[in-house]
Amino acid sequence: MGSTRVYLIRHADVENPRRLLYGHLDGFQLSALGRAQALAVGDRLSSSGLKRIVHSPLARAHETAELINSRLASPAILEADPELREAEFSRYLQGLPYWQIPVRRPLWFVHKAKRGLLPGDEAIGALGGRVLEVMKRIAREHPGETMAIVSHADPLQAAWILLDGRAHNERELYRKVVDRAGLLQVDLEGDKPVAWEYFPPPKISTPASAVTS
Repeated sequence: MGSTRVYLIRHADVENPRRLLYGHLDGFQLSALGRAQALAVGDRLSSSGLKRIVHSPLARAHETAELINSRLASPAILEADPELREAEFSRYLQGLPYWQIPVRRPLWFVHKAKRGLLPGDEAIGALGGRVLEVMKRIAREHPGETMAIVSHADPLQAAWILLDGRAHNERELYRKVVDRAGLLQVDLEGDKPVAWEYFPPPKISTPASAVTS
Protein backbone atom coordinates (compact mmCIF):
# COMPACT_ATOMS: atom_id res chain seq x y z
CA MET A 1 0.00 0.00 0.00
CA GLY A 2 1.27 3.45 -0.89
CA SER A 3 1.26 6.86 0.70
CA THR A 4 -2.15 8.49 1.19
CA ARG A 5 -2.95 12.06 2.26
CA VAL A 6 -6.14 12.91 4.17
CA TYR A 7 -7.18 16.42 5.19
CA LEU A 8 -9.18 16.55 8.43
CA ILE A 9 -11.28 19.72 8.08
CA ARG A 10 -13.59 21.42 10.56
CA HIS A 11 -16.80 22.81 9.06
CA ALA A 12 -16.79 26.55 8.37
CA ASP A 13 -18.51 29.34 10.35
CA VAL A 14 -22.22 28.86 11.12
CA GLU A 15 -25.13 31.35 11.07
CA ASN A 16 -26.00 31.44 14.78
CA PRO A 17 -27.14 34.90 15.90
CA ARG A 18 -28.61 33.60 19.19
CA ARG A 19 -25.27 31.95 20.03
CA LEU A 20 -26.84 28.58 20.78
CA LEU A 21 -24.98 25.34 21.20
CA TYR A 22 -26.38 23.71 18.06
CA GLY A 23 -25.06 20.17 18.56
CA HIS A 24 -27.08 17.80 16.37
CA LEU A 25 -29.93 20.22 15.61
CA ASP A 26 -31.13 20.71 12.05
CA GLY A 27 -31.30 24.09 10.36
CA PHE A 28 -27.87 25.49 11.17
CA GLN A 29 -26.35 26.43 7.83
CA LEU A 30 -23.12 28.27 7.12
CA SER A 31 -22.98 32.03 7.54
CA ALA A 32 -21.81 34.35 4.76
CA LEU A 33 -18.36 34.22 6.38
CA GLY A 34 -18.57 30.42 6.54
CA ARG A 35 -19.43 30.13 2.86
CA ALA A 36 -16.49 32.36 2.00
CA GLN A 37 -14.22 30.25 4.25
CA ALA A 38 -15.33 26.98 2.65
CA LEU A 39 -14.81 28.34 -0.85
CA ALA A 40 -11.34 29.55 0.16
CA VAL A 41 -10.48 26.07 1.51
CA GLY A 42 -11.62 24.71 -1.87
CA ASP A 43 -9.33 27.18 -3.62
CA ARG A 44 -6.46 26.12 -1.34
CA LEU A 45 -7.05 22.46 -2.22
CA SER A 46 -8.01 23.00 -5.88
CA SER A 47 -4.76 21.60 -7.24
CA SER A 48 -4.26 18.93 -4.54
CA GLY A 49 -5.83 16.13 -6.59
CA LEU A 50 -8.58 15.67 -3.98
CA LYS A 51 -10.66 12.67 -5.06
CA ARG A 52 -13.12 12.06 -2.20
CA ILE A 53 -14.68 14.12 0.62
CA VAL A 54 -16.27 12.20 3.47
CA HIS A 55 -18.38 14.43 5.70
CA SER A 56 -20.54 14.42 8.80
CA PRO A 57 -24.26 14.16 7.93
CA LEU A 58 -24.97 17.43 9.77
CA ALA A 59 -25.92 20.33 7.49
CA ARG A 60 -22.96 22.58 8.29
CA ALA A 61 -20.45 19.85 7.43
CA HIS A 62 -22.30 18.78 4.29
CA GLU A 63 -22.50 22.38 3.06
CA THR A 64 -18.78 22.90 3.77
CA ALA A 65 -17.96 19.76 1.76
CA GLU A 66 -20.12 20.87 -1.18
CA LEU A 67 -18.57 24.34 -1.32
CA ILE A 68 -15.02 22.94 -1.14
CA ASN A 69 -15.95 20.54 -3.94
CA SER A 70 -17.27 23.38 -6.11
CA ARG A 71 -13.77 24.86 -6.32
CA LEU A 72 -11.82 21.72 -7.18
CA ALA A 73 -10.35 21.30 -10.65
CA SER A 74 -12.23 17.98 -10.94
CA PRO A 75 -15.20 17.30 -8.64
CA ALA A 76 -14.56 14.81 -5.84
CA ILE A 77 -16.90 12.03 -4.71
CA LEU A 78 -18.97 13.17 -1.70
CA GLU A 79 -19.86 10.61 0.97
CA ALA A 80 -21.67 11.07 4.31
CA ASP A 81 -20.50 8.99 7.27
CA PRO A 82 -22.37 9.14 10.62
CA GLU A 83 -19.14 8.35 12.47
CA LEU A 84 -18.02 11.92 11.72
CA ARG A 85 -20.99 13.43 13.63
CA GLU A 86 -20.69 15.92 16.46
CA ALA A 87 -19.91 14.69 20.00
CA GLU A 88 -22.82 12.67 21.39
CA PHE A 89 -22.98 14.64 24.65
CA SER A 90 -23.94 17.76 22.74
CA ARG A 91 -27.42 16.23 22.33
CA TYR A 92 -27.92 16.94 26.06
CA LEU A 93 -26.64 20.52 25.74
CA GLN A 94 -28.06 21.56 22.37
CA GLY A 95 -30.55 24.38 21.91
CA LEU A 96 -29.35 26.51 24.82
CA PRO A 97 -27.28 29.70 24.71
CA TYR A 98 -23.76 28.86 25.87
CA TRP A 99 -24.04 30.98 29.01
CA GLN A 100 -27.09 29.03 30.24
CA ILE A 101 -25.50 25.59 29.98
CA PRO A 102 -23.83 25.47 33.44
CA VAL A 103 -27.11 26.60 35.04
CA ARG A 104 -29.61 24.47 33.11
CA ARG A 105 -27.51 21.40 32.27
CA PRO A 106 -25.75 20.51 35.54
CA LEU A 107 -24.27 17.25 34.19
CA TRP A 108 -22.03 19.52 32.07
CA PHE A 109 -19.73 19.77 35.12
CA VAL A 110 -19.25 15.99 35.23
CA HIS A 111 -18.64 15.97 31.46
CA LYS A 112 -15.99 18.69 31.80
CA ALA A 113 -14.29 16.92 34.71
CA LYS A 114 -13.94 13.62 32.84
CA ARG A 115 -15.55 12.65 29.56
CA GLY A 116 -17.05 9.19 29.34
CA LEU A 117 -18.37 8.88 32.90
CA LEU A 118 -21.99 9.66 32.02
CA PRO A 119 -24.32 7.60 29.82
CA GLY A 120 -24.24 9.00 26.30
CA ASP A 121 -20.92 10.76 26.87
CA GLU A 122 -17.92 9.61 24.86
CA ALA A 123 -14.43 9.33 26.30
CA ILE A 124 -11.78 11.20 24.31
CA GLY A 125 -10.43 7.94 22.90
CA ALA A 126 -13.85 6.98 21.53
CA LEU A 127 -14.59 10.48 20.23
CA GLY A 128 -11.33 10.87 18.32
CA GLY A 129 -11.27 7.20 17.44
CA ARG A 130 -14.40 7.60 15.32
CA VAL A 131 -12.61 10.11 13.09
CA LEU A 132 -9.38 8.13 12.87
CA GLU A 133 -11.23 4.93 11.99
CA VAL A 134 -12.94 6.68 9.06
CA MET A 135 -9.56 8.06 7.98
CA LYS A 136 -7.94 4.62 8.15
CA ARG A 137 -10.88 3.01 6.35
CA ILE A 138 -10.72 5.34 3.37
CA ALA A 139 -6.92 4.98 3.25
CA ARG A 140 -7.33 1.20 3.02
CA GLU A 141 -10.13 1.41 0.45
CA HIS A 142 -8.46 4.08 -1.72
CA PRO A 143 -4.70 3.80 -1.18
CA GLY A 144 -2.56 6.49 -2.72
CA GLU A 145 -5.45 8.94 -3.16
CA THR A 146 -5.79 12.42 -1.68
CA MET A 147 -9.00 12.70 0.34
CA ALA A 148 -10.70 14.90 2.93
CA ILE A 149 -12.87 14.45 6.01
CA VAL A 150 -15.22 17.22 7.21
CA SER A 151 -16.24 16.95 10.86
CA HIS A 152 -16.63 19.01 14.05
CA ALA A 153 -14.37 20.61 16.65
CA ASP A 154 -14.43 18.10 19.50
CA PRO A 155 -14.10 14.92 17.37
CA LEU A 156 -11.25 16.46 15.35
CA GLN A 157 -9.43 17.80 18.40
CA ALA A 158 -9.81 14.42 20.11
CA ALA A 159 -8.37 12.77 16.98
CA TRP A 160 -5.40 15.18 17.18
CA ILE A 161 -4.82 14.13 20.79
CA LEU A 162 -4.71 10.49 19.68
CA LEU A 163 -2.33 11.26 16.81
CA ASP A 164 0.01 13.16 19.16
CA GLY A 165 -0.30 10.63 21.98
CA ARG A 166 -1.24 13.40 24.43
CA ALA A 167 -3.09 12.99 27.72
CA HIS A 168 -6.83 12.40 27.44
CA ASN A 169 -8.16 15.39 29.35
CA GLU A 170 -10.15 18.56 28.80
CA ARG A 171 -7.12 20.85 28.92
CA GLU A 172 -5.44 18.96 26.08
CA LEU A 173 -8.67 18.86 24.07
CA TYR A 174 -8.66 22.66 23.82
CA ARG A 175 -4.92 23.33 23.93
CA LYS A 176 -4.56 22.61 20.20
CA VAL A 177 -7.67 23.86 18.44
CA VAL A 178 -8.92 23.12 14.94
CA ASP A 179 -10.61 26.42 14.06
CA ARG A 180 -13.64 26.64 11.78
CA ALA A 181 -12.36 25.87 8.27
CA GLY A 182 -8.97 24.87 9.69
CA LEU A 183 -7.43 21.57 8.64
CA LEU A 184 -5.05 18.87 9.76
CA GLN A 185 -3.06 17.40 6.89
CA VAL A 186 -2.31 13.74 7.66
CA ASP A 187 -0.02 11.50 5.62
CA LEU A 188 -0.45 7.75 5.97
CA GLU A 189 1.57 4.75 4.91
CA GLY A 190 -1.03 2.07 4.38
CA ASP A 191 -3.52 2.97 7.12
CA LYS A 192 -0.87 4.16 9.60
CA PRO A 193 -0.55 7.93 10.15
CA VAL A 194 3.12 8.90 9.83
CA ALA A 195 3.06 12.73 9.68
CA TRP A 196 0.52 15.46 10.37
CA GLU A 197 0.49 19.24 10.32
CA TYR A 198 -2.14 21.87 11.15
CA PHE A 199 -3.05 24.68 8.77
CA PRO A 200 -5.24 27.54 10.10
CA PRO A 201 -8.30 28.75 8.19
CA PRO A 202 -7.80 30.98 5.16
CA LYS A 203 -7.92 34.69 6.03
CA ILE A 204 -11.25 36.12 4.87
CA SER A 205 -12.49 39.70 4.84
CA THR A 206 -15.71 39.45 6.85
CA PRO A 207 -18.66 39.80 4.44
CA ALA A 208 -21.01 42.66 5.33
CA SER A 209 -23.89 40.23 5.87
CA ALA A 210 -21.85 38.37 8.50
CA VAL A 211 -21.36 41.46 10.67
CA THR A 212 -23.76 41.66 13.60
CA SER A 213 -24.56 44.77 15.59
